[in-house]
Amino acid sequence: MVLLTRRIHFYEINDQSWFPSYFREKVQAGLTLLWTLRLPLIQSTSPAALVAATLQEALGNRISDYTYVDFCAGAGGPTPFIEQNLNRRLGFSKSADYEGKVDIQNANRSLRSRHVNGIQQRRLESSNVDFILTDIAPHLEAWGEAAKRSHNLHYIPTPVDASDAPSDLLELLPKSGKKRKVFRLFNLAFHHFDDPLATKIVQNSIETSDGFGIFELQARTFSSLLTITLMWPLLLLISPFYFWRSPGHLFFTYVVPVIPFVLVFDGYVSSLRTRSAEEVLVMINKGGGVKGWEFDSGSECHTFPIGEMTWFIGIK
Repeated sequence: MVLLTRRIHFYEINDQSWFPSYFREKVQAGLTLLWTLRLPLIQSTSPAALVAATLQEALGNRISDYTYVDFCAGAGGPTPFIEQNLNRRLGFSKSADYEGKVDIQNANRSLRSRHVNGIQQRRLESSNVDFILTDIAPHLEAWGEAAKRSHNLHYIPTPVDASDAPSDLLELLPKSGKKRKVFRLFNLAFHHFDDPLATKIVQNSIETSDGFGIFELQARTFSSLLTITLMWPLLLLISPFYFWRSPGHLFFTYVVPVIPFVLVFDGYVSSLRTRSAEEVLVMINKGGGVKGWEFDSGSECHTFPIGEMTWFIGIK
């Protein structure tokens, strides 16, 4: 991966306090769609599903050892979809272990059915992992709606500072009977922090968690900038199919194109902000005390042929 420039911490429009909340919600809805969309021929899976697959491959047999805590969850973003996809994959693999070759739909159905063998159902349910939404500014209404759709998705209603999170964070949740390690997730979030704050966040993660993962859909590369440029015509093509019930969304996509402009502009800025794996390691080493930790990183194609998802994972 050839980086075009040093990291530049410019400002994203959607982060600014003066940017109207009405537009912010529309931009976030568009971004969530891009996380969860699978385009035929050029995407083998959605970016959210790709995160789930990467977690499963990187963590291997340890995937079920953790509770996954999304820091900086915003209004929810891709995390509910990552949770559904990862638990679907885990349910499928467990079902295959006990019943042989089955399809994913049957594995999911067996999780819900009351007529399957009781022992089998307990095994499948025990393979599920929990996801927790947190943010320094909780979005309780959006999180509550998301949590209603899955018994494996929860949220902490009080503010959580990613740079000063307690080691007993899960104690803020109702007792679930599951005693698992904490794995922190930063989904399209880590690039938002300037260097001093990002350093505090990774060092706090080392001190108070058992693992963390940083996932970005962009990088400081020419191919990333080109992919982001193509988002504008893509949004023009697909918006009527997904936002036809929102005249305001369509108006500010086609007539006064605030939504595609902000998504593309902020996408460029996000690319210039995104850190390489080596730069994250430098931050980690500043704090020392990384004995017993293992780090891995890589990139996966989320949109053929030029869209890349970069990831960095640390586990203790």
